[in-house]
Amino acid sequence: MGYTYSPSGDLPGDVRMIASRFSPATRSSSGPIKLSLQLLSTTALVALLSACPPKTPVAQPPVTPPPPAPTAFIDATPATVQQGQPVTITWKTENATDVAIAQVGAVQPNGSQSLTPTESTTYHITAKGPGGVQEADARVTVVPIAAEQPSSVSDATSSADAANRLDVFFDLDDYQIRADQVATIQTDAQFLKEHADMRIVVEGHCDEMGSTEYNLALGDKRATQVKAALEKAGIPSARMRVVSYGKELPVCTEPTESCWRMNRRAHITPDIQR
Repeated sequence: MGYTYSPSGDLPGDVRMIASRFSPATRSSSGPIKLSLQLLSTTALVALLSACPPKTPVAQPPVTPPPPAPTAFIDATPATVQQGQPVTITWKTENATDVAIAQVGAVQPNGSQSLTPTESTTYHITAKGPGGVQEADARVTVVPIAAEQPSSVSDATSSADAANRLDVFFDLDDYQIRADQVATIQTDAQFLKEHADMRIVVEGHCDEMGSTEYNLALGDKRATQVKAALEKAGIPSARMRVVSYGKELPVCTEPTESCWRMNRRAHITPDIQR
């Protein structure tokens, strides 16, 4: 495209129009407009975002508490009976779905039952539920019935009485035969040699301190020690047997040290079961 130079300074109309688009005045005015448009867009975006509703918090599910632990209680009445006499065991449980008594089997959560134990027994109850397991015990002591002595044997009673007085005593929580009790062992052995037809029971006894299980075990050790000492002194093992009563048959019930010393013993008595 050509342009004609005009000495008068006049330009063709198209050229003037194009020149006016690129004149300094036009270029300087486009900057503020563009900046205004950008500010307007930003303001509109901010207004749009601020108008959005807040997020609703998500509700958390409630925490489920653990199931309650079961409880168990068992009682035996009376706690001491003679052979052939009944006892009543009563039990109560809570929060349990499975209840059993070792000597009976599965039982209802609560109840009572009459039983006739033939020997000393610890009744053990176990209650199971969603919250765990609970156990409890009730102890019954069975005392042998004293046999009637034949009236034709005049010295039977005196022999039994003599045997019942020969006790061996022990220190606290100990089952070793003390030096001062060796003479008693010898006296017991001599008496049994003089009554060769007599069979005996060596009973182990304890004071009231400690659990039932602990004292039953300790009483058994004391009786076993005395039986072994009598065997060593010449008494045949076949004539003797041992039994432990733990703390269940004290000869003295006062809460004193002198009384407790009397209960730490091994007692020799005729065996009426043979």
